[in-house]
Amino acid sequence: MAVANAAKVSPSTVSRAFNHPDLVNPATRKRINRAVEKLGYIRNRAAQAIHGRRNATIGLIVPTINHAIFAEVIQSFSDAIDEAGFTLLIASHGYSLEREYDMIRKLMEHRVDGIALVGLEHSEATFRLLRQQDTPCIAIWNYSGTSDMPCVGADNREAGRLAARHLLQAGHRDIGLIFPSIEGNDRARQRLEGAMEEIRAHGVEVRDGWRQESPYSITLAKQAVRGMMDSDQRPTALVCGNDVIAQGAIFGVQSRGLSVPGDVSVIGIGDFNGSLDMEPGLTTVRIPAEDIGKVAGQRLTGLIVSETRELFRYRCDLKCIVRGTTRPLT
Repeated sequence: MAVANAAKVSPSTVSRAFNHPDLVNPATRKRINRAVEKLGYIRNRAAQAIHGRRNATIGLIVPTINHAIFAEVIQSFSDAIDEAGFTLLIASHGYSLEREYDMIRKLMEHRVDGIALVGLEHSEATFRLLRQQDTPCIAIWNYSGTSDMPCVGADNREAGRLAARHLLQAGHRDIGLIFPSIEGNDRARQRLEGAMEEIRAHGVEVRDGWRQESPYSITLAKQAVRGMMDSDQRPTALVCGNDVIAQGAIFGVQSRGLSVPGDVSVIGIGDFNGSLDMEPGLTTVRIPAEDIGKVAGQRLTGLIVSETRELFRYRCDLKCIVRGTTRPLT
C-alpha cells in the first residue's frame, strides 16, 4: 500500500508492475520503481516462512563466475556457511553496479538472512537498500581501514605496489601495465594505482602505449600485448592486473617469437589455482582467497546468529611469490 500511495497508483497496478510489467505503461512503471527505491520496499517471495524465523540462506553476488578469479573464495565461503547450517544462493552482475542492485533486491525478495558482496565500491542505491532493510552484509576481497561496511580481504593497492616493486628491484625500468577497466571495479583501480605509485616513486614513467586495458580474458590480453611487442621500443617487464591477464600476456609475448622471462618478465596478482603449474610457473602476488572466503563466511554467519551489527575489518597478508616468469635485468 505504501508504494501505491507514493506512486499515486492503485495497489493492483503495483502488483501488475511487479508480475506483468509489460502490461503497465512505461511512465507508470518508472514512477513505481522510483517509489520502490525511495522506500526500500522488498516483496516477500518467501511469505510461507514463519515470521521472525531465519531461512538459513545467504546471498553472494560476484562480478563473474566465468573465470577462476573468484572460484576459490566462493568455495571456501560456501564451506564456511555450510558448517554453520546456511545454504548459499549465488548471482553475478557482470561488473555492472546497477545490475548488482537488482540482484540484491531479488535475493532480499527471497528473504536471505545475509548478503555478501565483492569489493567496497557499490551504487548509492545499494548502500541505501542495505541500510533500509538492516540486512547483515559483508564485503569480500577488499580491505579498507575506513570502510563503513564489514570487510574481509586484501589491500589491493598494496598488491599493486608489491607487483611493481618486484620488477623494479630486479632492475626493470621499461615497464608496461595491462589492467581491466577500472569502472565499477575498485580491485582493479586500487591495484593499478598502487603499481603506478611504486613505479613513480622510483623515478620511472610509463611510456605512451605501454598501459593497455584488457578484460579478464586470456585472448584479449594476448591481443593487447602484441601491440607493445611490435613497437621499436618494447617494455622489458609487464605488470598484469591478475593472473588471467598475465597468462594472456605471456601468450602474447610468445606469439611474437619472444621468450618469458628471457625477453620480457611478467608478473600477475592473485595466485589462482593453476598459476603454479604453468610453464614457466607464474610469478604473482598471492591473495589468500581460501582464507578470505573462510573468514568472511564465519564472520557473516556470526553476525546473523548473534543479531549484532559489529563493524569489523579483516586484512589478509599478501606475499610476492617468485617463480619462472620474471628474472633480474642484466
